[in-house]
Amino acid sequence: MSKLAPVSRRRFIQRLRELDFDGPIAGGKHAQMRRGNVTLIIPNEHEGEIGPGFLSRLLRQAGVTRDEWLGGG
Repeated sequence: MSKLAPVSRRRFIQRLRELDFDGPIAGGKHAQMRRGNVTLIIPNEHEGEIGPGFLSRLLRQAGVTRDEWLGGG
């Protein structure tokens, strides 16, 4: 199984769009992206890259599998 690599906020948003998420949508302090009834809070730009641990938690919240994220399914 491939490991998750750090990803920029821009690439994170781009990949979520490829996975049929809409957004980012302004919402308070953080932008949000939506797919169906799932709403995911997007980290702020100034925080730097999204590390593997945080990325894993975000994907779990979004209902996206590791295989989907990595393009395998």
